[in-house]
Amino acid sequence: MNLIKLDAIDSTNSFLKSLAMQSELDDYTVVMTEKQLAGRGQMGTHWVSEAGKNLTFSVFKKINYLQKEEQFYLSMAVALAVYDALTYFAIPDLKIKWPNDILSANSKICGILIESVIKERTLSASVIGVGLNLNQTDFQQVTNASSLKKITGVFYQKEEVLQKIVEEIQKYEAWVANRKLLQIKENFEQHLFRRDKPSTFKLKNGELIMGFIKGVANNGCLQVLLENEVLKEFDLKELKLLY
Repeated sequence: MNLIKLDAIDSTNSFLKSLAMQSELDDYTVVMTEKQLAGRGQMGTHWVSEAGKNLTFSVFKKINYLQKEEQFYLSMAVALAVYDALTYFAIPDLKIKWPNDILSANSKICGILIESVIKERTLSASVIGVGLNLNQTDFQQVTNASSLKKITGVFYQKEEVLQKIVEEIQKYEAWVANRKLLQIKENFEQHLFRRDKPSTFKLKNGELIMGFIKGVANNGCLQVLLENEVLKEFDLKELKLLY
């Protein structure tokens, strides 16, 4: 792991993507910052983090063995890697909230954003961004958020947690490379938040619907069994799972 430490940056993902376009990076080059000024989440949301108290980093991973329609397998693999790393640190009641947030006891502790690096119109690499609430304990402005320290009372060393997460990403990335895709999908679905439980969802037009999460499709869409017993697939732009 080639680690680049920064005091402050707008976004570790943006920084690493720009670096990758300018030069040839080593596989598993990692950018870590104490303060992220413009952190990004899924669908353009912002990741807000108290400076110096959390783990914010991005990993450069060369990818040349995935088809465009298979890219969600990398997302599932990274979510499983973070899940296993947090299990190692004895964080309780972990779940993966589709598409790849990590929860503990229904509170969000980690967000993941994976972006592609395109060179000559082909996928050459992915930048894996992870924001993990580590030692921050005040979340007054954010609902349903928590941190490792708030949950366990333990103070965590950032680089120790980073090292473990990167080790787990390497393990699961090997699964992707070796085409253990079904095993990745089964493991991911096993840990899905609110799977097989009655849940409320908000459609993009504001309508609320009820249904049961059954799993994910190969393309990453969420499979929901609706009240009329129809199994329907939704992508990230179409549906939001409410707590």
